[in-house]
Amino acid sequence: MQQPSWPSTPQIIHGDCLNKLPELEEASIHLVVTDPPYFLDGLDADWKKGQKGAKRATGVIGGLPVGMKFDPKQGIALQAFMTEVSRLMLRVLKPGAFAVVFSQPRLAHRMAIGLEDAGFEIRDLYAWHFTRLAQFKAFSMDHFVNRMDKTDTEKEALKAQLQGRKTPQLRPQFEAMILAQKPRIGTFVENWRIHETSLIDAGATLDGSAPSTVMTVEKPRRSHFNGHLTVKPVVLVEHLIRLFSVPGQIVLDPFLGSGTTAVAAMRLGRACIGIEINSESISIANRRVAADE
Repeated sequence: MQQPSWPSTPQIIHGDCLNKLPELEEASIHLVVTDPPYFLDGLDADWKKGQKGAKRATGVIGGLPVGMKFDPKQGIALQAFMTEVSRLMLRVLKPGAFAVVFSQPRLAHRMAIGLEDAGFEIRDLYAWHFTRLAQFKAFSMDHFVNRMDKTDTEKEALKAQLQGRKTPQLRPQFEAMILAQKPRIGTFVENWRIHETSLIDAGATLDGSAPSTVMTVEKPRRSHFNGHLTVKPVVLVEHLIRLFSVPGQIVLDPFLGSGTTAVAAMRLGRACIGIEINSESISIANRRVAADE
């Protein structure tokens, strides 16, 4: 696969990253910023329905509302998948280069273990904090009590005993971001001299202060043509790219989605390779890049 030259329009590739990453040149990428699928609520690696009866990550899933669907095997499957993907990412990254991987907080440990098992060093955990209220997914027990084989009086007594308690999901106000690093060669200075990786731009800022592990950026509102489930703010991805790369370098997103990483990299004078398996998302990403939005 031909590498992009800088300056360059982002190279958006339609396909499975497990098949496309081996085509990239070894040690050619300076930074990975990506948001992998989380295997939650029946969604598969194509952001489509997985098990029979599963629906998209809104509404009812397998007969239960979002937040009630909990299967530890999903995390195990995610870890195995991320280990395989991470080995491929590690091969194409330059020594000392970083990978910033978004994760649903409950599964951040599985993401991190997958990265670490592939050979990455886990350097930090960040929080993308947003204040716009997200859906409160905790679920009342009244529905289940009403279906129990008890008298109405017994049901009301049980509801009173529960005192309105719900399943253990607080209103989400952040997503996790795992900072992983390919092992550098020699000291930080020696690695930087050869590859211009392994060190951060401590002057990159979101709010005028020193960069911190909590990054507060509001969730983007969906546009009339972009219905992707997990769109990340361009401002946030721009901040990550500033922190961990320099102009003229190549940013990779193996799960490009609707193209946020491509737009952010293009605005900051970085080349970008984006791989996306979903054809609808490819169309949206190309439209966003063309319109610079």
